[in-house]
Amino acid sequence: MSPSKRERERARRLHQKRLARQERARQRRQRTIALTVVGALILAGVTVVAVLTLGGEDDDASADPPTGTEEPTAADPAPDGPPAQDPLPTTDPVQYDAPPDPDLAEGRTWQATISTSVGELELELDGAAAPQAVANFVHLAGDGYFDGTACHRLLPDSLLQCGDPTASGSGGPGYSFGPIENAPADDVYPAGTVAMARIGGDGESMGSQFFLVFDDVTLPADNAGGYSVFGTVTSGVDILARVGEAGLGSEGERPATDVIIESVEIQ
Repeated sequence: MSPSKRERERARRLHQKRLARQERARQRRQRTIALTVVGALILAGVTVVAVLTLGGEDDDASADPPTGTEEPTAADPAPDGPPAQDPLPTTDPVQYDAPPDPDLAEGRTWQATISTSVGELELELDGAAAPQAVANFVHLAGDGYFDGTACHRLLPDSLLQCGDPTASGSGGPGYSFGPIENAPADDVYPAGTVAMARIGGDGESMGSQFFLVFDDVTLPADNAGGYSVFGTVTSGVDILARVGEAGLGSEGERPATDVIIESVEIQ
């Protein structure tokens, strides 16, 4: 082949390669646009669901179990959303036939130290104001019921919910108790409040789940009343606030920062 023919053949091949590159780039752009549209639709759908869910509820920190409870599964995050999280740890503690006698609270103040994966929380429990709730917490903590359990629910602006061995929001010690004790008359739960979670509208549904408030929050009472306040966080509210600042993870109301209770000591 003469030099001129070789040059023309080389130019032809380069032109074909250039056209092929342009076609591949065009296809990539189309895929990117399609993914962007799908991602926008997904995000819009998530926003609508969030608005409908939170707007229709009063964020009452209840332990309302879903009908036909299913085990939570890790969900694929939306584009540019939080990364998928590993499943929360679960435990299989003993189940009880009945709640402890409120006399166990002894009508006195108790000190509790909750050691967690993010730091230690110091609590003061009021056995005079909420004897049944305090007796319940002291009993379960003494049996190691909370050890290894995850705090499964976060309201990023106000509170963290803990105490469920199934990490699903529907677990408990095998019994429930009531009535509601020491609920605030004005529905305001100040930072540092420790209170019992329960099923909405049912003042006899308390079990093992409780919530820790790290910023003042109003939780409107329902037809059953408010929430049993049985203690105060005396040290560690700042730790809880940092969990709140980190926000939610990729699964519903689960915190982005996992909080695992390692042990609870009672005095």
